[in-house]
Amino acid sequence: MKIHHIPCLDDNYAYLIIDESTREAAVVDPAEPEKVVKAAREHGVDLKLVLTTHHHWDHAGGNEKIKQLIPEIKVYGGSIDNVKACTDKVENGDKLSLGKDTDILCLHTACHTKGHISYYVTGKGDEDPAVFTGDTLFVAGCGKFFEGTAEQMYQSLCVTLGSLPKPTRVYCGHEYTVKNLLFALTIEQENLKIKQKLSWAQQQREKGLPTVPSTIEEEMETNPFMRVDLPELQEIVGCNSPVKCLREIRQRKDKWRG
Repeated sequence: MKIHHIPCLDDNYAYLIIDESTREAAVVDPAEPEKVVKAAREHGVDLKLVLTTHHHWDHAGGNEKIKQLIPEIKVYGGSIDNVKACTDKVENGDKLSLGKDTDILCLHTACHTKGHISYYVTGKGDEDPAVFTGDTLFVAGCGKFFEGTAEQMYQSLCVTLGSLPKPTRVYCGHEYTVKNLLFALTIEQENLKIKQKLSWAQQQREKGLPTVPSTIEEEMETNPFMRVDLPELQEIVGCNSPVKCLREIRQRKDKWRG
């Protein structure tokens, strides 16, 4: 299994997932279909699947065009009604296959949108698994609660995604890392891991390189939204439960102008 970034729009990422044994590929959130088809051609792969995380235009807006360019492609998503050109609705626990050696598990990670799906991808080789989290989990952040509640985001982030193996690589929908880490430091000013990752992320961006992927382990160390189970973090924000803590941090982030 190989994964390639495809920068789209202002700060979005689409991702090409390649099953190396068959040269078949899936694409996550192909916001700019022409770029995706060009990347597939350059890598010599046959595009078979679209994995849509959610219905927002900067993630699903390219689905109709890619279906025109590759009529036989299957388009997966959490809703037939909301996700453009969706041919196959998926729900939590559904399993898909790519080529011979790549397996995809669909995880319902609601809150940013009701039908948001993250895709957990494993290969037959010795590489670490990967999860494509759209706008639910960002590096050091999470999505706004557009269609859900703090309870749902807690379930999505801390229970569903937080229970994945620690080495799992996290591929999110946007390049927001530097700003997210700057905000994280306003919550945990003494967190050395956040300071170190911020310095690294700033260097990456200065070189024009992505800060994605992270890992589940790194998120548990640096992402305030995934650290809300910690009593010391609850104390910092003045809340006595993980969900209240998550809600409070999200409200602070919504008002923050860093």
